[in-house]
Amino acid sequence: MLKRKYYVVWKGVKPGIYDSWSESKKQIDGFKGALYKSFATKEEAADAFHSGSSAYFRKRTKAAPVSGQIVKESLSVDAACSGNPGRMEYRGVNTATGEVIFHAGPFERGTNNIGEFLAIVHGLALLKKQRLNIPVYSDSENGILWVKQKKCNTKLQPVEANRPVFDLIRRAEIWLKNNTYSNPVLKWDTGHWGEIPADFGRK
Repeated sequence: MLKRKYYVVWKGVKPGIYDSWSESKKQIDGFKGALYKSFATKEEAADAFHSGSSAYFRKRTKAAPVSGQIVKESLSVDAACSGNPGRMEYRGVNTATGEVIFHAGPFERGTNNIGEFLAIVHGLALLKKQRLNIPVYSDSENGILWVKQKKCNTKLQPVEANRPVFDLIRRAEIWLKNNTYSNPVLKWDTGHWGEIPADFGRK
């Protein structure tokens, strides 16, 4: 059973607290610099909203070692998957503005980890083509590790329905083996910074 979530929109069309993703999504879609986060309880959401985003994230950093600063001139990537396996998609956005740079999917019978891996490789390939030496942020440890290993270590079995997914995996692995890149692939610090800008908001 899915747990109910509450969504705080600090910056959006109409800032506030929403009890459904569909309603909160209306407030942030296409809104540059949108700032939002999901919470497990209405009380937590209300406290975070009324405290303001700056106070909320400042409070979070006091409870743990201070994190590094976000490199604004960067690409942030993320994936979403409805089911496991399920309909998978991924995208990359401008970290500073939230502008969508690329979006792929949805694809049938994929997994979130595969999407995270593909998103990073897609981002690296695009940045190399554009000759942009900027960091790529991902909140997926598996995705980052697989890219370093140049191998998508998924346990998902190929079937007819997910042939396009495995074709993308094959192409991504070939790209990694045949190309070098100088772009840092960095772990997004969700605990200190909130959801990654490319987040689909389906947690």
